[in-house]
Amino acid sequence: MVERSISLSQLYEWLTGDEDSRMCRDISDAACHEQPRNFFRHLLAALGNKLADELSSARLVLPWLLGAIGAPVWMVGLLVPIRESGSLLPQLFVAGFIRLKPRRKWTWVAGACLQALAALALALLALFGQGGVGGALVLVTLAALALARGLSSIATKDVLGKTIAKGRRGNLMGWSGSVAGAVTLAAGGVLMLFEDRPGELALAILLCVAALGWALNALCAARISEEPGAVEGGENAWSSIKLGVRLLRDDRNFLHFNLSRALLLASALALPYVALLGQQQSGTELGGLGLLIVVSGIAGMLASPFWGKRADLSSRRVLRDAGLAAAVCCLLGAAFAWLPSAWSATIWPYALVYALLVIVHAGVRLGRKTYLVDMAGQDRR
Repeated sequence: MVERSISLSQLYEWLTGDEDSRMCRDISDAACHEQPRNFFRHLLAALGNKLADELSSARLVLPWLLGAIGAPVWMVGLLVPIRESGSLLPQLFVAGFIRLKPRRKWTWVAGACLQALAALALALLALFGQGGVGGALVLVTLAALALARGLSSIATKDVLGKTIAKGRRGNLMGWSGSVAGAVTLAAGGVLMLFEDRPGELALAILLCVAALGWALNALCAARISEEPGAVEGGENAWSSIKLGVRLLRDDRNFLHFNLSRALLLASALALPYVALLGQQQSGTELGGLGLLIVVSGIAGMLASPFWGKRADLSSRRVLRDAGLAAAVCCLLGAAFAWLPSAWSATIWPYALVYALLVIVHAGVRLGRKTYLVDMAGQDRR
């Protein structure tokens, strides 16, 4: 047991770049003692979550699913807004409830289990859904998945802030994104081998693997050693709204963060439209989907460690730089769409834009998570 603990600490120090695994900032002494073990539990949980997010992506996989079952094109434009708003809006109403729980990891576990069930429902729709009715059921199921995602999201950040020291959180998320990108890359490579074969079964398998990813997320979250946290301030939805408004009025940094977060949603909203432009060149064939998944996986592998280390230095600069890069990527995608068909007659130009936008979006997501967790000190979580 001692040898295992020593090797675990050594691996932890290698991954974080620290020579002393017991140096902690902004967490309790008990949490500091458990930090190496909790780091790897967080890492596996984040791996499962990121893999599931990629394989059920509203930016890529679900647009392909709607195309495969013959759903109306206008439904594609609703995927990302439902996914994002469905995960953000409920946080306002459940934050007070979660605050009443001294250990928030069980809220995280419940949300992950619900997301796994929603992914299984999407897999069934890939096999049996048809036309507008099938598309509508996909949107309803996505809304349920997004609600569960919001439940997990707020609890995950709280548990992360209580168990992993400041200065190491971005590194943790960066490594998890890199490993998940590698697994996603393998899945996309397999899809490319299918080329022009029917895609409904393969999409169903992808979504089942996504369900397994959220099951892994729930299992690892349940094993995290979490100290009881403060429960003062647990309130109902209306009280939470008033508290949120007061925070926006009194805390300028919190106000600016929320404004920036809302504006940076453009990086997520642009991705499905780039995927649609690529789909116009390859139809609903799995080779095109596989290519986009591959470039997404490569982009995730390259982007996450880079953004993670930068976020630990300054998450504010990460948000700024990622926002500027997102604008450039959107202009590049529009330029390809306007070029003569000889220049844009294949999926490859859009795959390039998609990869760049995935890199940028990874910076947006990692930067905002790290900024939010760091902004709330130990006594405010």
